[in-house]
Amino acid sequence: MLQHRLSHAGFRVLALAVLAAAAHSSAQNPATGTPVADGHLRVMLHAAYRGEVHADIPKYVGPGSCSAVACHGGIQPRSVTRVLQNEYSTWVTADKHAQAYASLTGPLGKQIAQTLKLGPAEKAPRCLVCHALSVSPAMRARDFDVNEGVSCESCHGPASSWLGPHIQANAVHAQMVALGLYDNKNLALRTERCLTCHLGAPGMSVDHELIAAGHPDLTFELDSFSAVEPPHWIEKSADDKPSTDPLFGVRAWAIGQSVQLQQSMLRLARHAGDRSMPWPEFSEMDCITCHHSLTGPQSWRQKTGFPGHRPGDPPYNLARYALFRHFAAEVDPGLNTELAAAATRVSTLVTSMSSDRAAVEAAANRAAELAGRMTVEMERATYDRARTERLLRAISADGDAISLDGERTAEQATMTVDSLYIADAKAGSTNAATRSAIDGLFKLVNNPSAWNGPQFAAQMHRVHDSLR
Repeated sequence: MLQHRLSHAGFRVLALAVLAAAAHSSAQNPATGTPVADGHLRVMLHAAYRGEVHADIPKYVGPGSCSAVACHGGIQPRSVTRVLQNEYSTWVTADKHAQAYASLTGPLGKQIAQTLKLGPAEKAPRCLVCHALSVSPAMRARDFDVNEGVSCESCHGPASSWLGPHIQANAVHAQMVALGLYDNKNLALRTERCLTCHLGAPGMSVDHELIAAGHPDLTFELDSFSAVEPPHWIEKSADDKPSTDPLFGVRAWAIGQSVQLQQSMLRLARHAGDRSMPWPEFSEMDCITCHHSLTGPQSWRQKTGFPGHRPGDPPYNLARYALFRHFAAEVDPGLNTELAAAATRVSTLVTSMSSDRAAVEAAANRAAELAGRMTVEMERATYDRARTERLLRAISADGDAISLDGERTAEQATMTVDSLYIADAKAGSTNAATRSAIDGLFKLVNNPSAWNGPQFAAQMHRVHDSLR
């Protein structure tokens, strides 16, 4: 169930799809040459489960190492220190990541494991890789329980090398990163870290088989998901002082969208390139195109038609570009023209269920390379109220096209206009009618099985009208 941040409830996907246990990496993305968050795959999937541990690889110490009141286990946030010092308390009491392991032992976790014949879900590596800090004894600097869920080092990297140094008064962030602390201050790297589980990475995939067994499909938007986590950190400016920018959420949205587009294309390239796996991989499609009733009187889908593809072809899920394209076109029109052509090429190949896997892989890698370049432009871009309001109007005016793209695009659109409106409101522009209209969007994407495109388009028109 998708709910906006004002409800203080998590997105439906957060109950099962959570951040992976991870370690710092200096690997580079072949598409962009920039650091990527895949070092944990080597450390966890190879070293952790096969015991290949080298002396220079940092090890995990568990969340208990962070829980002291004098460290991160305080009850109230502190204002006289560089950090809040209640981060552990926020995580353990309010963050769904702490409940990730427990969800494996619930009815749905048991159902999925039984359907896929995995044995107990709470012991299955396929599940634990995203639902817990699950590493081999050889990768542990001390004992800790796997049932503590997705914990500190899942996001911040194995702490054995930087745990002591990072508490020193003269500790410098860059030096801690060199010791293995993951650089979550960098929004692009932060997004990559989240997406290892909220989108998928090598060896960590919510594919069509897992969805068929009952696992929720994956959706993500950095600013919205950060808000409902809830944040246990202080956003910092370039000078390492607390950020006072009310439009920080717009920057987080833009960089998050660009990285998510890049990573989704790399995931598609992996699916197409792995000849040992079935093709097409239907988790890349818009699920609700097929999973709905086809009987009875002519439905709104049949009345609308099937623009761009023949009836029966499940369209590629382009939700990660459909909204972002508006901002990309403003930031770098030339690059966005290339990116749009590449995305269209990918969509055409996947929607037609092309058997030419090499062509799909090449097209997806090309789109990923362009999205990586766009991320750099998003990091350099300026964010102000005029640009935010212009983007909000452009997206809300696109309700008809969004509704035709499908429910997954509508989810992204709902989270996007929510993020943009909240940022604009923080900057001083509140509008009760707009807030109410956006709330109405969330009600229409709460239940994907009840998705109705024309109703969503009409509600998005109300959002747009309220902005005039």
